[in-house]
Amino acid sequence: LLKTQGKYYMVDNGIRNIMSNNQNYDSGNSLENIVYIELLRRGFEVYVGKYKEIEVDFVATKPNETIYYQVKKTMLDERVEECEKKSLLSINDNYPKIILTMDKVKNKTIDGIKVINIIDFLLEE
Repeated sequence: LLKTQGKYYMVDNGIRNIMSNNQNYDSGNSLENIVYIELLRRGFEVYVGKYKEIEVDFVATKPNETIYYQVKKTMLDERVEECEKKSLLSINDNYPKIILTMDKVKNKTIDGIKVINIIDFLLEE
């Protein structure tokens, strides 16, 4: 069973950064925020999911459609890749699973999981 987690996202990343009162810019959180807003724009209901002890950044749903997303600044470290794969592969269903990253990737698939550059994702219709 996939449970939802309580996280909050802002509609404006600039306001988010000011309100966080954090002097250290966290690009990972900003990327998640951008993806969250984009999924809403595309008409999805968006949840943060947790399966056992593993978190899934986003579960995006529409009637008859579910997509799981992990958002990671980079996948160049093998340990990071394994961790992100593990999160998605632990969900035992046939819905699409996607990792969004800032890495320059084209049509990459790892164990059935699509890896897409975040900019390419944002430019999709």
